[in-house]
Amino acid sequence: MSVYTALARRWRPHSFAEMTGQEHVLRALGNSLGSERMHHAYLFAGTRGVGKTTVARILAKCLNCERGVSAIPCGECASCREIDAGRSVDVIEVDAASRTKVDDTRELLDNVQYAPTRSRYKIYLIDEVHMLSTSSFNALLKTLEEPPPHVKFLLATTEPRKLPVTVLSRCLQFNLKRLPVALIAARLQHILTAEGIAFEPAAVQLLAQAGDGSLRDALSLLDQLLAYGNGSALEADARDMLGTVGRDQVAQLARLLAAGDAAALVRYAQGLDERASDPAQILEQLAALLERVALRQVVPDYDGDELHPVEELAELASAMPPEDVQLFYQTAILGRRDLGLAPDPRTGLRMTLIRMLAFRPAAAHTAQPAARAAVRPATAPSPLQTPAPAQASAQASAHATAGAGSSTIAIGAAAKPANDSLDWAGIIDSLDLQGAPRQLAANCVLLGREGATLRLGLDPRGASVRTRAQEEKLAQALSRHFGSPVRLEIQVQESSEDTPARSVERAQAERKAQARIEFEADPTVGALKQRFGASVLADTVRPAEPES
Repeated sequence: MSVYTALARRWRPHSFAEMTGQEHVLRALGNSLGSERMHHAYLFAGTRGVGKTTVARILAKCLNCERGVSAIPCGECASCREIDAGRSVDVIEVDAASRTKVDDTRELLDNVQYAPTRSRYKIYLIDEVHMLSTSSFNALLKTLEEPPPHVKFLLATTEPRKLPVTVLSRCLQFNLKRLPVALIAARLQHILTAEGIAFEPAAVQLLAQAGDGSLRDALSLLDQLLAYGNGSALEADARDMLGTVGRDQVAQLARLLAAGDAAALVRYAQGLDERASDPAQILEQLAALLERVALRQVVPDYDGDELHPVEELAELASAMPPEDVQLFYQTAILGRRDLGLAPDPRTGLRMTLIRMLAFRPAAAHTAQPAARAAVRPATAPSPLQTPAPAQASAQASAHATAGAGSSTIAIGAAAKPANDSLDWAGIIDSLDLQGAPRQLAANCVLLGREGATLRLGLDPRGASVRTRAQEEKLAQALSRHFGSPVRLEIQVQESSEDTPARSVERAQAERKAQARIEFEADPTVGALKQRFGASVLADTVRPAEPES
């Protein structure tokens, strides 16, 4: 009976050219080997399964290859074959996790002074070196600092912070990175093709994501999937094995969110619960889909991936405004974090989905773009979509004006008609704006209005806060204020008229100056000056805050 070898062992790289990723490490080692400027101690650090021990073994082959030191070992000589098989007498591989005592370290170092038996170098490969005790590190330290010329130390660890600084300072340290999902997926597909195993790209993508940056973990999961799927790697089997929710189910959740149908959304979530789907997995998959929808919105030629085809992303990208996508994504990841605080995970999932609709921007409840008509149901709006009272009254005012025979709805139909009668500072105070959009408005003066267009002059001092996104938010707030769409024309210019921001600055300066005068006139201050020669630091005087 043949003995099965795990994929992670059977496909372990035997040269730097076969490595997946870690180009920054391989380039440095290749240059050192090519110029024969080799250090006596190397430390390879990184999370599990990224290639630390593999790089160390390949480096040992490069150093001891019978054809000479180079970045490309022959792989055919006796030394290379023995290192690959793990039986080279001159490459001593030690698992520090099982040999932590100082006596083990001293026993290991007893033979350092002797020349290698057959190879060019005697190489000590110590895995998980951070597990050594303090006494063991002390025993190793002197040898690590000044080893004989025929000795090389190759150390590997997942916890470099646990190593003494004295050890770190004596090693060349290389940090191996977590592998991207795309690299892991490409490697898995290469292995499956070489093995002649039937697979679906979506299944490979799921395994690559589940590997969490570790190629070895992904290969172990692939072995498990092949056993589960009876020799094939299919998406449905991968989802069942990993416990992930189906992509069609996640896409349906996104469509219901886009439609704003709270009742249908809760019913669908209940159905997922009855199928024993993991709430955490549902929110994770939903967040992943929303991230790709956002990419599709900002990069129109984004083609999606194996899990989310371009047609699905295009449909959702046109169905949801960008601000809704961002809100849903943020709510999903925060809801995922807070599932442990909910009465139970199912309740946490339902409340997270409801929160996504409850916190949608007010403009999203009233605007009905044509692109969203295909997914928005024709039924009455959900209670979660009821417009705010101020917004509803503004809409009613606009409709009343239109019903009176007006051919167009002019902005400010219920306000004063003359341009100079519009109080720009008062308008800003009434807007539901905060942050950068409010700063943009406060640094502008109202130049005039023509129909649905407001012309604003922007103070050059406030030009840094002007972006397309802030202009859109200001236009939306003004549209809600006036009850009809507003278009902005903003030009940067100096103006004789004070902006609201400058008015506030002037008022603050006047209050501060008055406070200084009053402080200087205070009898107590005068007495202190006269008796002790005290002086007043003018910049430290502040007007008193009014009592609330």
